[in-house]
Amino acid sequence: MTRVVIIGAGHAGGTAAALLRQYGHEGPILLVGEEPAPPYQRPPLSKAWLKGEVDLEALLLRPEVFYAEHDIDLRTGVTATAIDAGARTVAFADGTVESYDALILATGSTARRLTIPGADRPGLLELRTLADAGRLKAALGPGRRLAIVGGGYVGLEAAASARALGAEAVVIERMDRVLARVASETLSAFFTARHRSEGVEVLTGAEVTAFEEAGVRLADGRLIEADSVLVGVGALANDALARAAGLTCENGVVVDENARTSDPAIWAIGDTTFRPVSVHGGRRHRLESVPNALEQAKQAASAIVGRVAPTPEVPWFWSDQYDLKLQIAGLPDGADRQVVRGDPGVIGEGASFAVFHLQGDRILCAEAVNAPAEFMAGRMMIGRATPVDAAKLADLSVSMKLVAAG
Repeated sequence: MTRVVIIGAGHAGGTAAALLRQYGHEGPILLVGEEPAPPYQRPPLSKAWLKGEVDLEALLLRPEVFYAEHDIDLRTGVTATAIDAGARTVAFADGTVESYDALILATGSTARRLTIPGADRPGLLELRTLADAGRLKAALGPGRRLAIVGGGYVGLEAAASARALGAEAVVIERMDRVLARVASETLSAFFTARHRSEGVEVLTGAEVTAFEEAGVRLADGRLIEADSVLVGVGALANDALARAAGLTCENGVVVDENARTSDPAIWAIGDTTFRPVSVHGGRRHRLESVPNALEQAKQAASAIVGRVAPTPEVPWFWSDQYDLKLQIAGLPDGADRQVVRGDPGVIGEGASFAVFHLQGDRILCAEAVNAPAEFMAGRMMIGRATPVDAAKLADLSVSMKLVAAG
């Protein structure tokens, strides 16, 4: 009977364990995670959880009793230290060694750290885990000032939550605009304007050179004073175990469309993978999102039980800031023009627009702010490679249903 060991009890690993049972796997399943909590959702850490709108019970993927009820051996607070691919065993920090017939690596990612003076200060904050979120929450409140290094989604979400809790917030971004690596200039300008209207100080083109007792020192000599500093400058794949085991790695663990690694007995899923994306020509990407984790969990579980592979999905992402819901479908790589639908100049009540990235007459990516119809239609059209009339796409008087119909 096939014994499956899953290293990493986050969203990807927890889902893979549940899907194996759902798909009919009857053999032993061992699910091991470094954190003390059972598998939980990470996206709310910078939003609803930070603002006190949900508790730990609401974060859990499934009630803790689920794992015992489905004969899944869940071990938390345990770190895997080595994989012996030849012997098909995994060694753990507590001295145990476990054998496997199929191994799933769901080791996630870790916060990128800056190599500048003061980067080792114990008070610096990051936001990857429940414990990180707890430290950040304790640092926020009226009369407090939070400096956020990095203007990506996590940084902007943290800024919005800080304002909701009555704290001051300043976002420091090295590039010339926030979201520079992940979104269009239109989206960057919109979110910069909205955050500033909410009282967030947004500094772009600002390089951090040191962390000091009083705050953050910039390259131009300015000191940005703050009670607390959150560093959110991206994440690195946790692929050290895989590399040491001899698996092919490049910007993460390299996997195929079934989430299988270079070792036929080992799969990898979630943030730690460098994977092909079928709907974007099979080009490899490292995607950090819940939908990606769920899709790859389905791929790995299906392959292990001999089930037909799931239909390839269009990558998608989301971010909640203030009363804004940003939803993004697809990837813009290769786009040669953009079409804006709606008015991105409206930043307050009634804000709603979408930016479509096109290559010829095909949509590659849709960025939608408070525009669910645009997001859903865009995602469908990306998946089906539906030709689109750009003039109709930009015309709000033409429904997205009609746009999608051609």
